[in-house]
Amino acid sequence: MTPEDIATLIVRTSLKDRAAFDLLYRQTSAKLFGVCLRVLNDRAEAEEALQEVFVKVWTKADRFAVSELSPMSWLIAVARNHAIDRIRARRRPAADIDAALDVADPAPGPEALAVAGGEADRIHRCLEELEQDRADAVRGAYLKGESYVELAERHAVPLNTMRTWLRRSLIRLRECLER
Repeated sequence: MTPEDIATLIVRTSLKDRAAFDLLYRQTSAKLFGVCLRVLNDRAEAEEALQEVFVKVWTKADRFAVSELSPMSWLIAVARNHAIDRIRARRRPAADIDAALDVADPAPGPEALAVAGGEADRIHRCLEELEQDRADAVRGAYLKGESYVELAERHAVPLNTMRTWLRRSLIRLRECLER
């Protein structure tokens, strides 16, 4: 079977064509089993891994089209990576449920949420004291993650002017928040 034939089967599998999937399995399972066996060194585990690999192929065949690999290389990569993931999973220590009692919840508690809500109100009030374009620039840079270049283009000002706007606006916000 040529690489083009295998590629066609993978594409048809991405369209949930069961006949294509069956033929793909018959044509490639021996090779992929060898890959799993070589990585896992356990026949029973390799057989189980092979079945899981083909489940992945069935559900993720559409990703083949965007990869730059040959069809067989893609299938081998899926099998090899899955077998390696199984080895890594073996090495992870079993979680001790009692140890979870000592793990702190990273989410803020009710008190911290109340304080943060009050701070957010103060920040919004201080932003309202700025000129509209300056407040929009601050929101864009520090809340939306826009770059200075994007902001300068959107507000039709030179880049250094935008930097000055932001620096002066932050100074005014700090002064407002310190009152």
